[in-house]
Amino acid sequence: MSGNLKLANINADIFIPDKISFLKAASRTTHMAIGAHQDDIELLAFHGIDACFKQKNLWFTGVTVTDGRGSPRSGIYADYKDNEMAVVRRDEQCKAAVVGEYSMQVQLGYTSDAVKSHSTKLVKDLELLLRQNQPEILYLHSIFDFHATHIAVVSAAIEALKKIPLNQRPKQVFGVEIWGSLDWLPDIAKIVLNTSGREYLLTALLGVYDSQIGGGKRYDQAQLGRLKANATFANHTEVDQLTGCQYAVNLLPLIENDGPTLKEYIDYLVLRFKQQVIERLNEYGY
Repeated sequence: MSGNLKLANINADIFIPDKISFLKAASRTTHMAIGAHQDDIELLAFHGIDACFKQKNLWFTGVTVTDGRGSPRSGIYADYKDNEMAVVRRDEQCKAAVVGEYSMQVQLGYTSDAVKSHSTKLVKDLELLLRQNQPEILYLHSIFDFHATHIAVVSAAIEALKKIPLNQRPKQVFGVEIWGSLDWLPDIAKIVLNTSGREYLLTALLGVYDSQIGGGKRYDQAQLGRLKANATFANHTEVDQLTGCQYAVNLLPLIENDGPTLKEYIDYLVLRFKQQVIERLNEYGY
């Protein structure tokens, strides 16, 4: 149910674990994530979920864009029809919201095809949710992600952010790795998100997604491995300072009034990476 919020997509669902009103849940939100699929939020925004967990003045809100009907399936889910799979995925996302004690979980219910076709309705829905919640910290997909739907969602989110008054925009916007690591990013744009200390919470969050784990995608194990690997390989001259971390690209320049376009920003960062590689080669006479 969407309550009094007039979202463009009639299939949208809003779940508030502690059953307060939408306006109260929105007003307390400090951290928000916008993910393409069910479980993307937990994969890209654990840093924010963990920061808000059991806190009185910090609250996390999740926004999942697609309906889950296109999810891969096997095992006990192999014969599930698309509509049945959509219900499973929606319920799993709500379970994660309970485990993580989110302020609210919004599921917009768009198809992947609609998202990738540059839906104006999606941009309007994201703009409305961002205006209502006004998060201080926002987690999005990386602009270097390999997944087409992820790129479509982050592009729509950036477009929505630009429609919001400057003083209502987040103070920090992170584009976090999922499909494709970001350890290569130049330091000028790379942000290290510390995920140390509460790995068991991440395990619990990802553990609700039985349709993925039971279906052959061990995101729970893979994500824990990635976070640990990032921490270990972060620096070759020092002992590990963290037990886990995730990399993000700083997306704040993209929502500044005089900021670069998405393509300009990507070009700039890729060029800086190229320059750094050449400089290292030049240092040794190659």
